[in-house]
Amino acid sequence: MAAAPRPRRPGSVVVGVDGSDGALSAALWAAEEAHLRGSAVFLVHATDTDSVARYLFQAEIDESRRTGREILDRTAQTVSARHPDVSVVKELSDLPPSEALRHAAALSGTIVVGHRGRGGFASLLLGSVGLRTAATASTPVVVVRGHDRTGPPGAVLAGIRDDHDLGCARAAAREALLRGRPLRLLHVWRRAWPQGEWTVSRDRLCDQAAEHVSVQSRTAVRLRDEFPDLKIETEGEKNPSVAGSLVEAGRGADLLVVGGRRAPDYLGPTLGRTTLALLQHAHCPVELVPRHGPGHGSTS
Repeated sequence: MAAAPRPRRPGSVVVGVDGSDGALSAALWAAEEAHLRGSAVFLVHATDTDSVARYLFQAEIDESRRTGREILDRTAQTVSARHPDVSVVKELSDLPPSEALRHAAALSGTIVVGHRGRGGFASLLLGSVGLRTAATASTPVVVVRGHDRTGPPGAVLAGIRDDHDLGCARAAAREALLRGRPLRLLHVWRRAWPQGEWTVSRDRLCDQAAEHVSVQSRTAVRLRDEFPDLKIETEGEKNPSVAGSLVEAGRGADLLVVGGRRAPDYLGPTLGRTTLALLQHAHCPVELVPRHGPGHGSTS
């Protein structure tokens, strides 16, 4: 059995690698993030042999570990060649992939996964493993999409729904400062009444609009007080598809940061519809910041 994961210092960047192109893109993105933070990058490969060890021959377990070490070595060489100033730590785990990543990130690390994995017995990133990691992690998870796009650096975009997304907005502000980029706060809302309702009072429309504007204003004021050197732009939009609006707004962005909302399911926690749509269709890397308070279990 592989050694127990070592404790991580705050701010660690942990990335799952499985030999796929998607995982390599995630590792390179994670190394860039580690460089900005002045941190090491931790490459984690999980063989997932612990749970099925009783059904495998020792030779099969040894082969799985040998393959994992080769993947770690190749990925580390590529990362070091691109980012020679970043310290690279390799970790081979016999745990299931999502569990290995959560253990490696501990209480404060950021987990990075690719959008697609190679499939098979190893990990699927972002297939079942990436989705499960995003749905169960208690620390931020970044799903790397659109990392190979060309063009100048963009802003960091934060999707804000209500006052409980202040933590998400703070995380986005820190990412923007690291990159020396502006922060865009985007608040998107839907109609709050049934589509079949024939009449809506003017006062109700005004009250709803005022509340949505105030949510964005309160968040922007807090951030400007806490991050006085950061350029902050605010936008509001009424759209029947929150996910569609965020996906479109993310074109050209360096990073899209949203509160990771989860919906209860009979098999355990699952991602909400909007969150899942962003992970599948965004044009840039998406960071899910664990959300607490009302709405955390919403399917939106």
